[in-house]
Order: sequence, then structure tokens, then C-alpha cells
Amino acid sequence: MNQKKLVLAFSGGLDTTYCLKYLTEDRGFEVHTVIVDTGGFTAEELADIERKAYELGVTRHTCVYQTPKYYEECIKYMVFGNVLKNNTYPLSVSAERMFQALAIAEYAKEIGADAVAHGSTGAGNDQVRFDLVFHILIPGIEIITPIRDNKLSREAEIEYLKAKGVERDWTKAAYSINKGIWGTSVGGRETLTSDGFLPESAWPTQVTKSEPEEISLEFEQGELVGINGIKAADSVGAILWLREIAAPFGIGRDIHVGDTIIGIKGRVGFEAAAPLIIIKAHHLLEKHTLTKWQMYWKDQLANWYGTLLHEGQFLDPVMRNIETFLQDSQKSVTGSVKVRLTPYQFQLTGISSPHDMMSSKFGTYGEMNNTWGGDDVRGFSKILANQAMFHGLVNEK
Repeated sequence: MNQKKLVLAFSGGLDTTYCLKYLTEDRGFEVHTVIVDTGGFTAEELADIERKAYELGVTRHTCVYQTPKYYEECIKYMVFGNVLKNNTYPLSVSAERMFQALAIAEYAKEIGADAVAHGSTGAGNDQVRFDLVFHILIPGIEIITPIRDNKLSREAEIEYLKAKGVERDWTKAAYSINKGIWGTSVGGRETLTSDGFLPESAWPTQVTKSEPEEISLEFEQGELVGINGIKAADSVGAILWLREIAAPFGIGRDIHVGDTIIGIKGRVGFEAAAPLIIIKAHHLLEKHTLTKWQMYWKDQLANWYGTLLHEGQFLDPVMRNIETFLQDSQKSVTGSVKVRLTPYQFQLTGISSPHDMMSSKFGTYGEMNNTWGGDDVRGFSKILANQAMFHGLVNEK
């Protein structure tokens, strides 16, 4: 009798290790594992994950490299929109889960799988993100979620794996770490309460730089293209280059508190040196090069874009509509932004752009002007006051 073929999203961590062992030995599936690289793994780490998959009994393991696609179809729009969930979180995991799910769905179709599986719990956002993509792209396929279905704690998973003879250094499983090009999330016991903060040892990148450093970020039409006047091979390379420079300062660490898709509040730690610096630098450049109404409408649409992306709605056609607006708004967002890096923080110290509208030929704020006179302002102010004045006169009693 032929075994049913199943595709498992596999990272080699505790949850997906449990899933692989459970699905092969307890459920009898022919399991094909897929790891989707969105800029979070070294070649050595990918090789180690592949080795672990075969040791655990997988039929076939595949790695799908999605970083360029992830950047072109999502990250650059998050930069254009200066997207920070709750003014804090650059959607590090929220966004990459979409592209992991997309790649897994395509692979499941390619090999004719009977089922797909992922290691999400029943309490977070990822279960919805994966399920949504699978329902849209591979409707009708069986979706299996062992951690969610069996209502398992991390301790219970470890006990199961020990009983199955899987020997690992399970002390490292105290924290759940998800690393990608757009940031790394860190979850642990400190994030399960409202008043805990992650210890220094929990952060994936340790602080090794202490001397302040001055850099300049080069943008062309809203995209980071180089650093210190030197062009990168592409924007993905520029992001990784900036991460290499800034992350050792301990920049970009924080804990995000937000509303999950399923309605509960949640906390997650993250480190995202490059995303936070890029977004803040890009936003400063926009303040110099866009009109106030461009900025206003960008903020409205970008907020919706981030919210929908966070809640797994990346495939809704409205996202393409918003992306069109965001792309069009970036025509004049070109220039350099100066950044000062110090331990645990950064400062934006100025910009230079051929499209800078803060030009002395128009006037100097608070001092003098060159394009209007005092009588112009008197008349303008009087007309601008008219409607509020009329309202007051009509309703004064």
C-alpha cells in the first residue's frame, strides 16, 4: 500500500523536528521536507539542517532560496511605506512567513503531495498565515499541524523526542529564534509575561562594537543601493552589508507587543538593525523630498499594507493596488542619509538629495522668505480663517 506523500515546512528547530518524527513514525507519511531560505541561513547551517532531516528519516529534503523574490515582491514595499507595526516592529517574521508558505505550496503542487504540514502552535499568527496561503493556492489539500493539533508545550515535545532517541542539546530550545534578512525574532519565557525582558545571552547577535561609526546610506527611488558612496551588487546585498556593519552594536533590539490575528495580545523580542535603520533613514529622506499630501496618503495606505501583510492577506489583490501607489511615490526619493552608529542606538544626522525641497532659494524657516511678501501672508491668513470665523458667528449664541 502506497504511503501518502506530505510536504513539511522544516527549519531543523524543536517544533519541526517533532513534526518530522511524529509524521513519519506515528502517522506513517512519506515526508518531504522543505526549508525556505529568506536570508537567514549560512551555507553551513543549511547543510546541517539537511543532515538532521535525513537522520530523522525524511524521504527527501529540499532548500528553496527565496530572498531576491522576497525583496522584490515585499520588502521594498515595506521600505517605501516605512512599515513598522505599532510604530515598533518591522514585520520581520510576519512578512517572510508569506514567502515560505508560497514556496511550500508550489513545491507541494510540483511533487503532487497529498498533504502539507507546518510546526505552528495554536496560539500564534503563523498558523493562520500558512493555512491562508495553502487554502488559496492548494485548496482542498489536507493541512496537518501536529503542535497545534496535539496541544503540545515545548517541554512535551522534548520529552517525546528523547523517548524516540533524538539526542540534541535541548537547552538551546529555551528560546524560539527565527532569522531572516528582514530581522530575527526571539521568543522565550520572558516574552510570555508583560514585564519580562530578554537577557543579553538570548540575543542572537552579541555586542562586539563600542566605537561610534559614521556611515551614509545611498538611496535611489526609495531603494537602498549602497553604503558610504559604494554601490552594492543589489539591494539584498546592501541590506546584508548594513546588517554586518550595524548589528554588532546591538542596534535594533526591542520587544513588540501587538494584537494577534486570532484576537489575543502577544509579545515577541526581535533584533533588526538593518531594517530599522533603513526605514528611519528612508522616512527622513522622504520628509525632504515629498509633498505633505504624498506623505499623508502614503501613511494611510502603508498602515493598511502592513496590517494586511501581518494578518496573512498578502495574496489579496488590494495589496497589488497599494504597491502601485507606493512605487509611484518614490520617483524623487533619491539621495544620501548620514547615520551615526553607537552601542544600542543610532542617530540620523542629515541628508543630501538633488530633490531636497528644503532649499534656501525658497526661504529659510523662521527667518526670511524669497517667494512671497507680508501682504500675501496677511491675505492668505484672513481667507484661511474665514470658515471657522463664519461658524463662530453663526453659532455664537
